[in-house]
Amino acid sequence: MEARILQSSSSSTYCFSSGSINRHRFSSSVSPSPKPLSLSFPQKTITTRVLSMSKKNEDDTESLSYKGSGVDIDAGTELVRRIAKMAPGIGGFGGLFPLGDSYLVAGTDGVGTKLKLAFETGIHHTIGIDLVAMSVNDIVTSGAKPLFFLDYFATSRLDVDLAEKVIKGIVDGCGQSDCALLGGETAEMPDFYAEGEYDLSGFAVGIVKKDSVINGKNIVAGDVLIGLPSSGVHSNGFSLVRKVVARSGLSLKDELPGGSTTLGEALMAPTTIYVKQVLDIISRGGVKGIAHITGGGFTDNIPRVFPDGLGAVIHTDAWELPPLFKWIQQSGRIEDSEMRRTFNLGIGMVLVVSPEAASRILGEAKNGVYAGYRIGEVINGEGVTYH
Repeated sequence: MEARILQSSSSSTYCFSSGSINRHRFSSSVSPSPKPLSLSFPQKTITTRVLSMSKKNEDDTESLSYKGSGVDIDAGTELVRRIAKMAPGIGGFGGLFPLGDSYLVAGTDGVGTKLKLAFETGIHHTIGIDLVAMSVNDIVTSGAKPLFFLDYFATSRLDVDLAEKVIKGIVDGCGQSDCALLGGETAEMPDFYAEGEYDLSGFAVGIVKKDSVINGKNIVAGDVLIGLPSSGVHSNGFSLVRKVVARSGLSLKDELPGGSTTLGEALMAPTTIYVKQVLDIISRGGVKGIAHITGGGFTDNIPRVFPDGLGAVIHTDAWELPPLFKWIQQSGRIEDSEMRRTFNLGIGMVLVVSPEAASRILGEAKNGVYAGYRIGEVINGEGVTYH
């Protein structure tokens, strides 16, 4: 069986193999030698709760929820807790491995059930950007510059033209994050996937100097939260999104209410890659912690970067909720707490910075250098509150 070869900054053979399993994200530093560093963020137990959303509204229509759509965030948290007993150091956005005066930082992910919409819409040329984004956005939270990326493409029967579109998106994503596509793997597994469907996963490795790691240890009450805008739903929450689409009666080809594109195009907008922007902001100083807003939304992801005893207050009027999220909430009759724990709500990355750095960053945003909002502050007391 022939392997495909992709040319990048270095050539690499793509081998055929089998096997893939979807799992809740976790990152660890596991290696026999040298002993790996624990993750880049303070380890803590975050108590969370998924609302059942079983109550009825006035029109006797159930409120939709992520758990009701088949995704149990609490179960994922419990799995991470159990894995942490076997591999201490679980819990950050990326795993760190010591290498001289630097750390290698690694992250891995897929794109979830957004693939289902790719199959329905026929939009395959951007899904590779999502794949790269989910990993490189994780490792940049430690201040790491991505070095290389590898992908895994699995399908029942290889459609070369379709696979080329997907891989073109991966190449584009690597270009946006200034990293090399080092290689990957193509698995052709008859009868395992539905005809015309495929699955994706990948991982990225980056590097950061030991004295430049962003780890949240110096965060104090009074520090400022800066939110960087997202391009849409990104690559989390699509199990719930698909339930909302089914209930709404709209076709993916219909225009998004309040938007300027079709519903399908809005949902398939590729995940923003924040690497270059975030590294530039870090280079100017004052960045103490960074949270990538993925599964778990604001409620679960922001506290991951805080030392014990600290939390955040979010000002919900600091930015305008994009039309896509308004439509999702209204069509699914989703409660605010569920939206905040499932989606990014228009903010894909949150920087925790000193007040002085906040003034500079917001000044640059005002002048069009960056797009960003002051969305809240660090406070004493754990958890996230909304005003």
